[in-house]
Amino acid sequence: MTLPRRKPADTTTGAIRVAADTLHKVFGYETFRPGQEEIVAAVLAGEDVFAVMPTGSGKSLCYQLPAIVDGGLTLVVSPLIALMRDQVEQMRSLGVAAAALNSTTGDEAWELIEADALRLLYVSPERLASGAFAARLRRAGVRRLAIDEAHCISQWGHDFRPEYRLLAQARETLGGVPVVALTATADRATRADIAAQLFPEPPRSFVHSFDRPNIDLRFAPKDQPRRQIEDFVADHRGDSGIVYASSRDRAERLAEHLSRKGFRALPYHAGLDPEVRSDHQDIFLREDGVVVCATVAFGMGVNKPDVRFVVHADMPVSVEGYYQEIGRAGRDGLPAFTLTLYGVDDMMLRRRQIAGKAITPEQRRIEENRLGAMIALCESSLCRRQSLLAYFGEESEPCGACDLCRDSAATYDATIDAQKVLSAVVRTGERFGANHIADLLVGEATPNLRRHGHDGLKTFGVGRDRPKRSWVAVTRQLFAAGALAEASAEHGGFRLTEEGAEILRGRKAIALRKIDDTKPERRRRGSRGAPTADATGLDPEAHALFDRLRALRRDIAARENLAAYMVFADRTLIEMARHEPRSLAEMKTLHGVGEVKLDRYGDAFLAALRDVD
Repeated sequence: MTLPRRKPADTTTGAIRVAADTLHKVFGYETFRPGQEEIVAAVLAGEDVFAVMPTGSGKSLCYQLPAIVDGGLTLVVSPLIALMRDQVEQMRSLGVAAAALNSTTGDEAWELIEADALRLLYVSPERLASGAFAARLRRAGVRRLAIDEAHCISQWGHDFRPEYRLLAQARETLGGVPVVALTATADRATRADIAAQLFPEPPRSFVHSFDRPNIDLRFAPKDQPRRQIEDFVADHRGDSGIVYASSRDRAERLAEHLSRKGFRALPYHAGLDPEVRSDHQDIFLREDGVVVCATVAFGMGVNKPDVRFVVHADMPVSVEGYYQEIGRAGRDGLPAFTLTLYGVDDMMLRRRQIAGKAITPEQRRIEENRLGAMIALCESSLCRRQSLLAYFGEESEPCGACDLCRDSAATYDATIDAQKVLSAVVRTGERFGANHIADLLVGEATPNLRRHGHDGLKTFGVGRDRPKRSWVAVTRQLFAAGALAEASAEHGGFRLTEEGAEILRGRKAIALRKIDDTKPERRRRGSRGAPTADATGLDPEAHALFDRLRALRRDIAARENLAAYMVFADRTLIEMARHEPRSLAEMKTLHGVGEVKLDRYGDAFLAALRDVD
């Protein structure tokens, strides 16, 4: 028997009023975030809902709040055990009955389900695909199915997982219950595929702005990348952050390097012992000022709101992946900072990886287009945020705050410079890399140049008017623009493409991003235009109080074996330090102070505030 589908009714307005009241009592929030209220209303009305919202916009609340308001059991599909555990702990810290069923849990959840005492149950897609498991849940009376990270259902998505394809059948086994599917990263093709795969009829769709204005966007070509990363992390000493690397070994080496420089840095990747990996994630979640150096295996299971920075030590695979990974910073709405390093080696590696995959021609074309979009974002001369949003089909004005807006990047007619590089590539036999070409152009007779007799070529020294780094940058941009291609997967180097040949022969012009030859491309700490690293906005006295409140929070979290933000988020502690409430009634007015947390922690924090006097 299929459960009756609830239709929008006159009670929707009343339900939203109850939801708004619950939002304040349970979560301690005065108002909904943009986009949340209309989604919650549709979910409460029993509609099928598909919502695309930016990371950090409060997607989870769109199914958590209805589960609390209307009772019954909401089944949540989550891709990772770590994410389930995090969500369950967070809900329980708010006084909400939640549990998970996975390989690490016992029968406690079933006892709560049978007693109708559970509001949120988290399961994996593989577990739900079991017909017997879904049938048992149907008998228990599941009210709705919530699918987190819904982009995993689409083969066009950047994180496709075949087991997500089984969810449509699982929904029917559950009795055709209403579905709410949520994701932060889905372009138009992916959104269409998700809707077609998951819903028998078009759902109520909500696609909100992808913009995260609190996140500072910054890119830089690789130039002593370890030092670039170290300088950036030093600007954020004492903050929590993530450094993404392209390989396990690189993640390990970056963690070792930062540790030697005095940072609390831990590696995280799939090759670590599971217990070590779990310990490192717990330390990151529960403590302040920890830097995790990780592969992209780290992140989807992390819901830490006060991550202040994300670094990409290597160019991301796609714009979708980049967007999702930087979105792990600043989920509390406070300022967050990103740095993405890239180089021509990254571009070559990504192209080789695509070429080596056993995929259909159509999928290969899609992956090549996505790589091209990522390369274009790295080499863009336009506003980063504008380019990023345009990829997701969203128009915007220049943000005025990214690295390119701050530094007023511009393009120039680079045809002559391009011809010098392309000629050097041809004359050296189309098999050497960017540094060799740059040495040739500036006239630096290195041993390698002399060994090949290239110091006698006509192009030797024709670019003495510019420093070597500028010619490396021009070469990289020509590769990104498709005028150069990798000569050999085994040995690297460059060869001309048809596009490059047209430029070399003078049949086509090319514009490239202008490079300031008077200074290195690498931005050093404290340089002009760099944003402030302090996200609190507090004066020194209030900041000292904030640090003391964080220390108290750390002690409480350790005692209760919770992530620190589950006691109070940074934003709440900042408001405490700024307003210094003197009573529980005053404290209750602060962001993130719900009734359960007020009762559990209010007196301890009031005592800490009184000690300041």
